[in-house]
Amino acid sequence: MTDNAKQKLIFALDVDNLEDARSWVEQLQGQVGVFKIGKQLFTKCGPEVVNLVQDGGADVFLDLKYHDIPNTVAMAGLEALRLGVKMFNVHALGGFEMMAKLVAEVDKVCPRGNPDRPVLLAVTILTSSNEDTLRGVGIDRPVEVMVPKLAKLAKDAGMDGVVASPKEVGLIREACGDDFAIVTPGVRPTFASQDDQKRVTTPGDALRAGADYLVIGRPISAASDPVAAAQMILDEMQAALEGS
Repeated sequence: MTDNAKQKLIFALDVDNLEDARSWVEQLQGQVGVFKIGKQLFTKCGPEVVNLVQDGGADVFLDLKYHDIPNTVAMAGLEALRLGVKMFNVHALGGFEMMAKLVAEVDKVCPRGNPDRPVLLAVTILTSSNEDTLRGVGIDRPVEVMVPKLAKLAKDAGMDGVVASPKEVGLIREACGDDFAIVTPGVRPTFASQDDQKRVTTPGDALRAGADYLVIGRPISAASDPVAAAQMILDEMQAALEGS
């Protein structure tokens, strides 16, 4: 009943070793369809942890947020493609040329429509950021202006979607339309704390707003019963997908 929701639930593997990663994959394989591998875990374990998740029957979101000169990002993206990940991301702030080069190189190896082609995502504004954070790096425009601007830039460059706070999903849909993937971290069910996320909403509200995938970590990993917590989140997601 919750298979549709399961494929939209991404669990953040915020651990630093293969043993803990394996434990979470084994524990949550019934509730989670995609596991997010970030900088710490990938730097420590490399492609082996990607293989571990895939061998467990789940997909991988490789969350390394590439941001470099266009050719460097494109070549890194091709290696992510060869790893067989479901999705990976770059920083939209890297600019149009960087994203367009990545798309062009991936197109050569794995054209659109190929089931092995990963979802190419651009990070708009990190969910830990707010207006003060942006001003601190010289960006005077507010979050609600920057996020759709960066999302539109990513779409124009040929990217498949963005990573953005659920608070900006509506703005992104307005700027980019419905045929554009939105992955939302900063999602917190009512039973969990906000931790260091500043722009948050509940799983059900995020999906109703138009998000395609939800990234959730500590509300599951810090729960006294992680499997039960994940199931509660799945149930809420499924209810939202069914319109109830």
